[in-house]
Amino acid sequence: MLYIVATPIGNIKDITLRAIEILNKVDLILCEDTRETGKLLNYYNIKKTLLSYYREIEKKRVKKVIELLKEGKDIALVCDRGTPGISDPAYILLNEAYKNNIKVVSIPGPSALTAAMSISGFPLKRVYFLGFLPRKENEKRKIFKEFKEKDETVIFFESVHRIEKTMSLLNEIMPENEICVCRELTKIFEEVIRGKVKEVFEIFKKGKKKGEFVIIIKGEKNGS
Repeated sequence: MLYIVATPIGNIKDITLRAIEILNKVDLILCEDTRETGKLLNYYNIKKTLLSYYREIEKKRVKKVIELLKEGKDIALVCDRGTPGISDPAYILLNEAYKNNIKVVSIPGPSALTAAMSISGFPLKRVYFLGFLPRKENEKRKIFKEFKEKDETVIFFESVHRIEKTMSLLNEIMPENEICVCRELTKIFEEVIRGKVKEVFEIFKKGKKKGEFVIIIKGEKNGS
C-alpha cells in the first residue's frame, strides 16, 4: 500500500496522530530530503528506512518503488513540508501505482495552500491555484495581465529569492487589486500582510522579507 502523508509546514507539532501511526507502521519512507524528514522522525522517535525521492530523480526511482510495493511493502511518501503532490513530487508515482492496481491512501494534514486560504479573509468560491510561478519575468507578466480582472481568487507560491521582483511586477500591473501575503506560516516569524497591492509593495520596499510565501490576489467579482 502507498500512503501519501502530509507533514508539518513549519511548526513540528502540526502533524496528525494518524500520520504518526502510519509513519511508524510502514516499511519504507520516501522523502525529498532525508535530513529534513530525519528531523521530524527523530522528534517523534520514529526509526524507519528512508529513500530519497525528489523531482530530479523521480522518474528514475519510480520503477524500484513500484517493485517494492508489488512485493507487498507498505510505503509512505512525504515531502519536506506539507502535502505531497501540491507543487511537490507525487503524480508520476501515483499514476504508476494506479496502473499496477496498488492501493493509494491519503493521510491528510498540513498544507501551506489551505492554511493561507483559511486566514486570507477573501471569498473563495472560485479559486485558481498557480503553484510556483515561472522564473522568467515576461512569463510572469503575461500571467498577471491575464488574471488582473479575473473573477477567480488567484493563489501562488513564491520564493524568498524572487518575492521582491514579483511584488514590483504586481504593483506595475495591478496596484489597486487586493492582496494577502502569508509569510512563514506556522513558524515563529509568521506574518500576514493584507491590503491593496500598492500598499503591500511599499511595505516590501522598506525592508527585505525572508521566508516562504503564499500570495493570494482577490478575484475582482469573487463574492463581492
